[in-house]
Amino acid sequence: MSRSIVRQSKFRHVFGQTVKAEQGYDDIRVSKVTWDSSFCAVNPKFLAVIIESSGGGAFLVLPITKTGRVDKSYPLVTGHSGPVLDIDWCHHDDNILASCSEDCTAMVWQIPDHALTRPLTDPVVVLEGHSKRVGIVSWHPTARNILLTAGSDNLIIVWNVGTGEPLISMDDHPDLIYSISWNRNGSLFCTTCKDRRLRVCDPRKREVVAERLAPHEGIRPMRAIFTRDGNIFTTGFTRMSQRELGLWDPTNFEEPIAVLELDTSNGVLLPYYDADANMVYLCGKGDSSIRYFEITDEPPYVHYLSTFSSKEPQRGMGFMPKRGVDVSKCEICIPKHIHICLQSDLFQDDLYPDTAGPEPAMEPEDWLDGRDEDPILVSMREGYVPPKSRELKVSKKNMLDSRPTTRRSMSTLETNSLPLLERLLEEIQNLKATVLSQEKRICDLEDKLSQYTNGTD
Repeated sequence: MSRSIVRQSKFRHVFGQTVKAEQGYDDIRVSKVTWDSSFCAVNPKFLAVIIESSGGGAFLVLPITKTGRVDKSYPLVTGHSGPVLDIDWCHHDDNILASCSEDCTAMVWQIPDHALTRPLTDPVVVLEGHSKRVGIVSWHPTARNILLTAGSDNLIIVWNVGTGEPLISMDDHPDLIYSISWNRNGSLFCTTCKDRRLRVCDPRKREVVAERLAPHEGIRPMRAIFTRDGNIFTTGFTRMSQRELGLWDPTNFEEPIAVLELDTSNGVLLPYYDADANMVYLCGKGDSSIRYFEITDEPPYVHYLSTFSSKEPQRGMGFMPKRGVDVSKCEICIPKHIHICLQSDLFQDDLYPDTAGPEPAMEPEDWLDGRDEDPILVSMREGYVPPKSRELKVSKKNMLDSRPTTRRSMSTLETNSLPLLERLLEEIQNLKATVLSQEKRICDLEDKLSQYTNGTD
């Protein structure tokens, strides 16, 4: 009686492919700031890279189709007065990018569809609330305009960038925060900290709902990400400084689901997660390889698949959303161009299930009121065409509205002010209703125009 000794998986034949010189990006001066972020962010339209700059902080934004040598005079995004530490593209608008810096601020930028022709210096909104450098920015996965920032003041702030206001502040961390990851619907996030604790936080309750001391026994930095099933994947170091990965159930932190030792390199492993394939890619600054693992419900739960190796060490990493890959070439992750080896040229439904699209599932007020929604999915069958850019509008409250009014006699107020106030309020409400209806009409027309332009209607 024979039995198979090879585990069956559609990802067994994943392989990496180095792009040709003309398909890559040359002469980019990646930042040398000693901060463990990826320094790179990518989406279906743009590649953004934090670079070396003098007199402040800057990053480079290139259209994803503009490859080859980058001219040294290419316009930069330069608004921060200190080095930029992290960048993150918005999930719901491919033209919106958030950045944070040693200057204690985070900024949100609107990138034009065409390549920059001059330096971009004016952000859409500046978020000021941290007293020390801001090292992490992370967009909410399903709610519009919700952005999380974390700084060296050990403070986490959740912002509504549509109003420029902080919604939630959490100061539960006693030391430097290494990483933050939202879960799939954005109801929770997990953090790793210099105090060697892994925490699960509920931002709307402003509390830590679960924590684990030393999921990895080493004292070097850890990283953690949520999987689609609600488990937490971690990377860290053993007591002997060997790199290690783990999988944890946050409802029972006593014992890990799986732990696997890797190697003795010094670089922090940065995990990138593909929720559609349930795969994790491990990269590290200074490494010249990328390892791939598949997470399943079967022991040993975290299955090693393969390793991509190159001649050049990695200085920055970016993970393309699934809607930005080429389904005709069976790509599952770029710009390193990770492929799956298949014999058929037909669309592979099992490799490309419906994936998270650009439409937000709810508004900031809905999420703040306790509503949770999974991402709105889109089909990959015909490929993905990015929609036209939409302007991010910021409506800040007028601080003058909160000024105390001059006291007046009730008789005068009743006889003169009340009818006028009622008329003004009624007119304001009517104007707001008109503006909202016109904005909706503009969005509908832009969508139709985009469909006709792309030949989908």
